Amino acid sequence: MKNAVSYFTAKFSQIGCCIFFIVLFAPALSFAQTRGKVEVIKDPLIDTLIARRPFLNKSSSAGTGNSEETVYGYRVQIFFGSSRQAAYDAQARFREEYPEVRTYITYTEPNFKVQAGDFRTRLEAQKLQSELTQMFSSSLFIISGKINPPKSDSSND
Repeated sequence: MKNAVSYFTAKFSQIGCCIFFIVLFAPALSFAQTRGKVEVIKDPLIDTLIARRPFLNKSSSAGTGNSEETVYGYRVQIFFGSSRQAAYDAQARFREEYPEVRTYITYTEPNFKVQAGDFRTRLEAQKLQSELTQMFSSSLFIISGKINPPKSDSSND
């Protein structure tokens, strides 16, 4: 019986020591999670590039004479088909009659599309569409979307 009592007192003393150390070190562990300081190491040229970005954007658009790259408008689709040669032929026929109007060929598998013009209003596109009904009797459509703005004449002579 004496051995049993000494066994339990030994166990209680071990448990007491464990509780003592837990109570002692638990606050220390909670203080280890304080806010720290993050240090970012980067090339200093990145800061200069970020500082020059607005000026670079202005200079690239100043060369075209427009402050905007694309706007929404209308184009007339003059060809739609799967033949590449027929698309280039339609573009060439259109350019013979209207050399001042820009044309665009796009390929969306398996078809080619030839679109003409960069019109801000639908009325301008309809005017060209009515002129083209004789030359391109097939399907002529007015397509709305992003266009390249027409080049403005900056000279005031």
